[in-house]
Amino acid sequence: MLGLQFETTTSWADIAKDNLSQILTDHAFLEQKAASNAVSIIINYSEETELVKEMSNIAIEEMQHFKMVHLLMVKRGFVLGREQKNDYAVQLQKFFPKTKDRTDALIQRLLVAALIEARSCERFKVFSENMEDEELKKFYKKLMISEANHYATFLQFAREYQDREIVDAKWKALLQFEAKMIKERGTLAKIHG
Repeated sequence: MLGLQFETTTSWADIAKDNLSQILTDHAFLEQKAASNAVSIIINYSEETELVKEMSNIAIEEMQHFKMVHLLMVKRGFVLGREQKNDYAVQLQKFFPKTKDRTDALIQRLLVAALIEARSCERFKVFSENMEDEELKKFYKKLMISEANHYATFLQFAREYQDREIVDAKWKALLQFEAKMIKERGTLAKIHG
């Protein structure tokens, strides 16, 4: 369903489980960045009413997720650590050439956001399926569903703003690029690490 071309191995879940404070810190900041991205799209494309409505919903939901992750950390005696750079997102954003065309720029943003949500969904699935901790298992399964919905929303909007064949060709190329990149990952206690 997600179209990802490389599956995360369960060894990543073991690394994440062994570094729970780190993975939760990384996750918390990713939720903030996802909310910020949705707000940025609203600011830059404020004339697109339907897009603004949906990005508002996503921004609110992502901040709710941040709050949930943070409360879970506090409950477990963890302190939110310092923000760490998300080099995964940075590399994805560099895939597309810079453009001054507003529509192309929007499509690129939507596709990158869709892929980040898809990979997060996949990682949450792997994490939830390999957890003995029932609370975390349920927590990540619930978030997995939300990430899948966000992925679908971003991809749907991309296909509305440009010819579907063009968008799908860009999506396929981005998926191939991400698959090569993610093969070198899976060794850090980061959602996209």
